Amino acid sequence: MVKVTELFGSMVFNEQVMRERLPKEVFKALQCTIKTGSYLPSDVADVVASAMKDWAIEKGATHYTHWFQPMTGITAEKHDSFITPDDGGSVIMKFSGKELIKGEPDASSFPSGGLRSTFEARGYTAWDPTSYAFVKGTVLYIPTAFISYSGQVLDKKTPLLRSMDSVSKAAVRVLKLFGKNPTSVLPSVGPEQEYFLIPIELYKKRPDLIITGRTLFGAKPPKGQELDDHYFGKIKSKVLEYMEDLDAELWKLGIHAKTRHNEVAPAQHELAPIYSTVNIATDHNQLTMAVMRELAVKHGLVCLLHEKPFAGVNGSGKHNNWSLTTSDGENLLDPGKDLKNNLQFMLFLTAVIKAVDEHQDLLRLSVATAGNDHRLGANEAPPAIISMFLGDEITDLFETISSGKEYKNRVGAKLSTGVESVPVIYEDTTDRNRTSPFAFTGNKFEFRSLGSSLNIACPNIMINAAVADALNAYADKLEKAKDFKKAALDLIKKEYIAHKRIVFNGDNYADAWKAEAARRGLLNLKGTPEALSYYDTKENVELFEKLKIYTAEEVKARKDILLENYCKIINIEALTMCEIAVKQILPAAARFTTELADNIAKLTALGVDARAQREVLDISAALIGDAYEAEQRLSDAQLAIKNETDSQSAANFCHDTVFSAMQELRTYCDRLETLVAKDLWPFPSYGDLLLYV
Repeated sequence: MVKVTELFGSMVFNEQVMRERLPKEVFKALQCTIKTGSYLPSDVADVVASAMKDWAIEKGATHYTHWFQPMTGITAEKHDSFITPDDGGSVIMKFSGKELIKGEPDASSFPSGGLRSTFEARGYTAWDPTSYAFVKGTVLYIPTAFISYSGQVLDKKTPLLRSMDSVSKAAVRVLKLFGKNPTSVLPSVGPEQEYFLIPIELYKKRPDLIITGRTLFGAKPPKGQELDDHYFGKIKSKVLEYMEDLDAELWKLGIHAKTRHNEVAPAQHELAPIYSTVNIATDHNQLTMAVMRELAVKHGLVCLLHEKPFAGVNGSGKHNNWSLTTSDGENLLDPGKDLKNNLQFMLFLTAVIKAVDEHQDLLRLSVATAGNDHRLGANEAPPAIISMFLGDEITDLFETISSGKEYKNRVGAKLSTGVESVPVIYEDTTDRNRTSPFAFTGNKFEFRSLGSSLNIACPNIMINAAVADALNAYADKLEKAKDFKKAALDLIKKEYIAHKRIVFNGDNYADAWKAEAARRGLLNLKGTPEALSYYDTKENVELFEKLKIYTAEEVKARKDILLENYCKIINIEALTMCEIAVKQILPAAARFTTELADNIAKLTALGVDARAQREVLDISAALIGDAYEAEQRLSDAQLAIKNETDSQSAANFCHDTVFSAMQELRTYCDRLETLVAKDLWPFPSYGDLLLYV
């Protein structure tokens, strides 16, 4: 058995491999580029490329690819072999620094929101040396950014890197006021990943799952998650075998897969990694999702990453644990042991409070998708209203500061089980609030609103941008102060009072909170179209341009891409529902009613009472009629989308009209499923899918 320490990172061209394979001066130059962003000379790039190629070939690679993240939400790759023609008809294996640094995919074939036309095809991928290259299968993967010929950003990584630079510069400004001089401050993220596993043979019998990633029809099974017996329950052997293989594959790729367990819903599970720098965490999460899907098939399973693959049970999210860490390794959100005297922590925390309050719209729209609309606020995920949980201790601290009263450090009470052999433990200074969208959990904030299939780049761009904006505002004021400590305390007090409306430590699911949030003036952007309408407001465009994350043109493009994507998803789901209803569900129901009518006729001829059968027949026949009429209304609504004049109105129509028609059709069809004989129903039920892995 291979040791984990030997397995981990074995397929990654990491710092250890670089140190072993690169000349000392080349290694130093590359590390300088990675850590400071300095220019990498072409001759150095050639040496790195040659060493990377030799290492990759030893690992079984025959090709390389510039691996990037276009605005599709998934990754993209084009494979080129290392072969180069040689004299005598033979080939040699070659890879240059130019090929390492720059690639040329077709920029017009990816979503651009109008930034590129079909005839403007040239685009560039540019090597991101801060994220290690790796070998997967027979391919060397090189993480890259993606821009157009004219320099417009066409991917999710480039603005993420820009946002990291913005928050780093802002944080360094503030830290200098405390007499500290780190070279950089890096946002760190640990994204927990939820997912479902179902048998592949049943998946193949569900066209809705194959086409849309979720079940568009399905009656509630007799048993779901009511008994709370799946969460942290014993992992079934077939699933555990998958998890063990998944850990091994991720470890090879240098991904810190740490925790695995059953989630709340039947057939639902979770994988949690250790923190890493946000751009690396983004790459790793995209890679994790790809490996999860690929590996499931080898185990006779399918991994579902849709936010709501099954109605009536919990959907899947992705908890984004965000913090700021200096180049010296100091976590700026760690309160330390002497909370009331930790001015630095209080100032940075106040900046986050300000950031979340002033930019609720950006955080909300960063997680807005058609899939996530199904789960936000459904007692399994935070509501659409953005708020912050600080916990009693920190809230008490800020309340006393703002009121001028004396604060006393809270000491965690002893907790005893009453069993002598079990050691006494001490309670944490704050509870965990799983209903909060943005919760402080000790030394980080957990942004819980992300959907399971989402690329985490966008939410972290928004967090980084919002916090950078707040820190810059603080630095502008405090750099002019004569008495820094007094000015900082006054600023903390003033800012907390100004933004405390965003702090809520209670039950975010409660109806009373919705009313209270409205009274406080917090946004409640319930659906994706409404949330995305805020993307290109004047204030947001000015923020992005000031921080040099997006141009106004790039903001508008992203909004249009997301709105168009929402419409396409709803349209695909509507078309799929109509096809399944007409070609599978209604014919099955018709066969059932025909058989039932024949049975009634035979029983009546024999003088047997068939009142129950007649009642079922009447109900079934009525439901068939209702379902057919609902399908016609859905079909008409789907066709009417083209009458909308712009992407925003089209998305609004999809949300308000098309989706409502989809729900109506589903109601009738799901009721039919409870009546039609199982051998006549055209696809596996929820009970089959969820309970028999």
